[in-house]
Amino acid sequence: MALASTFAATVEGVTAHVVGVEANVGPGLPGMHMVGLGDAAVKESRERIRTAVANSTLPWPRTKIMVSLSPAHLPKHGSHFDLPIALAVLASLDPRVQKALSDTLVLGELGLGGTLRRVEGILPMLTTRSFGTVIIPRANTAEAALVNRGRILVADSLLDVWNWALGIKDLDAAEGTHIVVPAAAPDFRDVAGQAEAKFALEVAAAGGHHVFMVGPPGSGKSMLAERLPSILPSMTIDEMIEATAIHSVTGASTGAVVAARPFVAPHPSLSRAALIGGGSGHPRPGAVSQAHRGVLFLDEASEIPAASLDALRIPLEKGAVRLTRARREVVYPADFQLVLAANPCKCGAENSAACRCTPNQRINHLRNISGPLRDRIDISLATTSLGSVIGGGDAEPSVEIAQRVMEARERAAFRWSTTGAEHWVNARVDATLIRRDHPADESAMALISAYLSSGRLTQRGVDRVLKLAWTLADLDGAAIPDLGHVAAASELRAPAASEVMA
Repeated sequence: MALASTFAATVEGVTAHVVGVEANVGPGLPGMHMVGLGDAAVKESRERIRTAVANSTLPWPRTKIMVSLSPAHLPKHGSHFDLPIALAVLASLDPRVQKALSDTLVLGELGLGGTLRRVEGILPMLTTRSFGTVIIPRANTAEAALVNRGRILVADSLLDVWNWALGIKDLDAAEGTHIVVPAAAPDFRDVAGQAEAKFALEVAAAGGHHVFMVGPPGSGKSMLAERLPSILPSMTIDEMIEATAIHSVTGASTGAVVAARPFVAPHPSLSRAALIGGGSGHPRPGAVSQAHRGVLFLDEASEIPAASLDALRIPLEKGAVRLTRARREVVYPADFQLVLAANPCKCGAENSAACRCTPNQRINHLRNISGPLRDRIDISLATTSLGSVIGGGDAEPSVEIAQRVMEARERAAFRWSTTGAEHWVNARVDATLIRRDHPADESAMALISAYLSSGRLTQRGVDRVLKLAWTLADLDGAAIPDLGHVAAASELRAPAASEVMA
């Protein structure tokens, strides 16, 4: 009887858990038995592992093999358990390698020829507790280099790893660079006119505010939304890790690092699970999580079911999605900027005089966007199809707008860092902190009180206007929001054209 072990990991949401992989070879009928709540990908790996070992000209036990994945109560999923299981079984036949494997995290899917293939969701696994060595497939090098934590080695095959464990061969380190150049994003230089719309998006970028655009078809709503990421600050290394980790666990990643702010624009027919996340068994991240640290653009918002849109309210407030499944809670981060866009009515007319909709159709249009959701959107913007939209010529490029956005964010970050605020973007700062310690000047607060008394603003609306006013003050380089900033913030938050037409 022989026993050997190594370590792997499994991911719930974007949180990785260390998994101990033990293999025991003893008397009994030949065959491999696995215990420890492995999913279909883990259970089906038995024949794949045995074939890969044989094609790598390595020995395979001709007796009973018992493999245990612990902790036993934790579900395990993914093909990356192939390599650690194979090594644990082989180590049971050769105790010389146990020392090398005892402090090593091993991840990798095996091809039938023994080659190592790229695995999904590797970034969260690389941020688990410290191991002396981590071994991964070479195809995951870019993600590993981004983390740059500990001794991470890359391999091409099972035989390479086995020879490393025996001390016969060295493996390459996962070397890379932190300087990742993102792909060029659409530029505001392409947008002619629309000065008010571009200023509103500049304010949104500077303060992290959510936006609702209403306008007829062809008025540039999608064009403007697609360019919002181009004026947002560059991603930090930590933000790249977070975004890449989410895109990796979706299974749609190619292994590239997410270096630019994500721009996610799902089809209006998406389900609630596709928007928020979910699914049976292992819940998957939805569009809100895929847009983490970037922009979620919901076009044709009038076509999205009200229940799906209302589900946005908690992620907008908390910056995360919590999905409960069978006494387990899976958490996906969802800190994004929301941009909604819709036509002003069913027929999409520029103004009410040209509208062919019935009064009921106009009244019910956008009824699916509830009051509580609208209250969480800071900027309401009306776009127009009049005038030129394409062929900007002398239009201001994104790089110049981005510079003003960065300066405004730096002012906000300095201010909030001295207060111990958790978030340094105006839209995310706790409302109590702003009301109590950082209100606008006296005349501006008097105007807000008047708006509140008249019903023009709700209590949440007061908080949103104050945050918008602070962003406008930061863009102006002012020390405190004044009457003009509050008035401008109230105008930015005013109802869009759809409500005027209704």
